[in-house]
Amino acid sequence: MTDLSLEITRAIPHPPGKVFDAWLNPEMLAKFMLPGPGMTVSEAQSDAKVGGRFKIVMRAPEAGDLPHEGEYKVIDRPNRLQFTWNSPYSQDDSTVTLDFTPTDKGTQLRLHHIRFPSQESRDNHEGGWTAILVALEDAL
Repeated sequence: MTDLSLEITRAIPHPPGKVFDAWLNPEMLAKFMLPGPGMTVSEAQSDAKVGGRFKIVMRAPEAGDLPHEGEYKVIDRPNRLQFTWNSPYSQDDSTVTLDFTPTDKGTQLRLHHIRFPSQESRDNHEGGWTAILVALEDAL
């Protein structure tokens, strides 16, 4: 187990409630959970309650289906969302926390992801999450 983590902050020109809700809506998840070029989402499910689970199957052109799933730990609309993150490239106890801060231009979104098996995994996730946040803004 490692204590590697990453943090990404992005200004999104939409109100916190709208940005927050996108993370719990399967139709929206399918539109923005795209961490790389040519990727699609073949399946997105969300049981949006504390203790509920989500599943997102990302399809990569070369690697095929990459299942991602986890459990919602905190749902504090529209301030904070926290969930476990299990994928072929993460540890079982990997956790993502999203903080949504209102600004005069929309939302300041802070993504904090903790626990990676290696520096390479952390770096790959940083690139993936950055692309996902760009796609989120585009999808909204």
